[in-house]
Amino acid sequence: MSAKRTNWSSTRRVLQRAAALVAGATLVAAGAIAAPAASAATSLPGWLSTQGSTIVTASGAPFTIKATAWFGMETSNCAPHGLWSIALDDGLSAIAGMGFNTIRLPFSNECLAAKASNSINGAVNPGLVSLTPLQLMDTVIARAKAHGLSVILDRHRPDSAAQSELWYTGQYSEQRWIDDWKMLAARYKNESAVIGVDLHNEPHGGACWNCGDPARDWRAAATRAGDAVLGVNPRLLIIVEGVERQNDGSSTWWGGGLKDAGAAPVTLAVKNRVVYSPHDYPASVYAQPWFSASGYPANLEAVWDANWGYLVRKNIAPVLLGEFGTKLETVSDRAWLDALVAYLAKTKISYAYWSFNPNSGDTGGLVADDWRTPQKAKLAALAPILTPVAAPAPQPAPIPSTPAPTTTPRPSVTPTPKPTPTPTATPQPPTPSPKPSAPVTPSPAPTPKPGAGTAPSAPAGITATWVPQSTWGEGYVAELTVTATGPVTKWSVSFDAAGTTAVSNAWGMSCSVAAGRVTCTGADWAATLAPGQTVRVGLQAAATRAPSSPKLTLSAS
Repeated sequence: MSAKRTNWSSTRRVLQRAAALVAGATLVAAGAIAAPAASAATSLPGWLSTQGSTIVTASGAPFTIKATAWFGMETSNCAPHGLWSIALDDGLSAIAGMGFNTIRLPFSNECLAAKASNSINGAVNPGLVSLTPLQLMDTVIARAKAHGLSVILDRHRPDSAAQSELWYTGQYSEQRWIDDWKMLAARYKNESAVIGVDLHNEPHGGACWNCGDPARDWRAAATRAGDAVLGVNPRLLIIVEGVERQNDGSSTWWGGGLKDAGAAPVTLAVKNRVVYSPHDYPASVYAQPWFSASGYPANLEAVWDANWGYLVRKNIAPVLLGEFGTKLETVSDRAWLDALVAYLAKTKISYAYWSFNPNSGDTGGLVADDWRTPQKAKLAALAPILTPVAAPAPQPAPIPSTPAPTTTPRPSVTPTPKPTPTPTATPQPPTPSPKPSAPVTPSPAPTPKPGAGTAPSAPAGITATWVPQSTWGEGYVAELTVTATGPVTKWSVSFDAAGTTAVSNAWGMSCSVAAGRVTCTGADWAATLAPGQTVRVGLQAAATRAPSSPKLTLSAS
């Protein structure tokens, strides 16, 4: 094929994609999502309900939700990440082609009210740049439907900074939380592709289950919000996560504890709507005690049964494992994922893998850093519960007459690391804060990418490895793996970075720039390190060029 013919084919695909996306962009009125191609529409389950521990379609047929999260609308970008590299349709097509039937779409209340998103490349995603985040959500739902994917809306955070312990903060009240859910329920009331609402992501800290304190009782709050949502649209699934600290004094993952839900269930005015949703992660995210038990990994099934699996085993209620994921870099993690996949296959529990995105600091994603190359090892591990299918071809809309504006892509920071529980027999009421401190997250050091710079020797108790993530015309994102060789109460890393003018975001450390040199000091969950502990921290910088393999100067005490 000649170069001219190839270029025209590419141009035609871009124009078709532009037409489809602009069509979705016009769907801003409640219930105004356009009908997709017939092949995609017929593959969708429609409205769902529950029977005992089974999710069922309107005809009563069992349905297993097989989802993956595509995050970003809960961050300061207010847009799914990766749209600086790939087209929205390309990402959705990849997800459908992997065998998923649903996407879990995180968002923040802050982004719902925002006037604009950022980090979208208009040359790749024409028609998206000018949309408000809420209009962008309309478009994501419309295009997901066109690819045969249902959508679960996930209120991930109140604001776009960090995960909150409770469903409200000093800035975002419970009433704001409920009002926003009612608004979304009304907006998509006639859109059966939106099958459920995940009320609040990962309650933890002082959040309790049925403790009777209205400021902390997550079960009571979920009941209030669930009834409010169903008062607007009684056909939605109400997805309720667990809590970190359970009533018997045990602790598990943020949002992971549902041991008390059987005896004290969420009971809503509309029956057969509640789906419980724990989260579960491997030892690389946090060294829970069961990972070091002598019977590992055979002991995992009993752990899952006790915390949430019993809800299905005893036919009490359906379970959607709302998050699980791993970089798959250790023997322990591989054993965990194999055991979990076998458990899900045996119990037929629904799930949402974290994440499609490659830029999740603790787990990576289902595609490589180019947002296109499938992570074959992960998909092979998921194969027993995930059968790849040919994604339905979406139907393009008429070509727009006016080209969409473009913007310079600006990737956001890697999201806050996954939670580390702090066992406490008697939770203390917290002071709601929009930016709670993130916990310590030990993880194994990943294999450096080609060109990564590693300090040959580390004074005073640490080693560090530079791991580049992404670069663009006006900045870069990079991570560091820092390992303690002894007890460390304070540490820092500095490096020359000519062209770096500012560090706009950092996680696990605080950074400053002076005379072309960046200095970062461990902070928050990575401030102190135990002997042998490894943390993965990172930064987003504004720069005219990115350092490729800087020499790292280390300090620790």
